[in-house]
This record gives sequence, C-alpha cells and structure tokens, in this order.
Amino acid sequence: MNIKSGDTVIVIAGKDKGKKGKVLRVFPRENRVIVEGINMSTKHKKAQGPTQQGGIIHQESPIDVSKVMYYCDKDKQGVRVGYKFLENGEKTRVCKKCGEELDK
Repeated sequence: MNIKSGDTVIVIAGKDKGKKGKVLRVFPRENRVIVEGINMSTKHKKAQGPTQQGGIIHQESPIDVSKVMYYCDKDKQGVRVGYKFLENGEKTRVCKKCGEELDK
C-alpha cells in the first residue's frame, strides 16, 4: 500500500471527488483508509447513563485506497508514488512526477 497514516491525499472518485484530507487510519488488509472530512456518515448514538449524552454523530467512514492519490505539495496535484533505494540500503517513497522524496 502506497498510502501511510499522516499523508495528505486527494479523492479521485466518488461523491467527495476533488477534496483533500489527511489520512487518519490505514487498514492494509481491507485496502481501505480513513481520511479526515471525507466520506462522512451519520451515526445515532444512544445515551449511556446521565454522564454521556445521546444524539447524532457525524464521523468519517473508510474509503477504498484506490479512490485516493497522494497529494504532492510541490506539484499541487495528485501523483503516483514510486520507490527508490538509498545508498545506505533504505527503501523510500518518491513522487513519480517531480522525483521528490516523500519520507523525510
């Protein structure tokens, strides 16, 4: 999976197409990610005693990783992610458009 937690991504398909957000959680086994402010769903929560209030909660739902692209700040658009090996043997992610390293 090319996307990691904390990356800025842009949605390329679906009802939130064109929106940008930060990745909050990654689910590699299901190939899904939760992006801040994207794919919002409504949940009705019941009150749990006198301390916790009930009500309607809006929360992010997972979105398929194929519907998002890494957002490069230098290029100001969604880009593909490639990999490169450094001199010390470490593997790092790079932007396919400008060649900039993403893992700094």
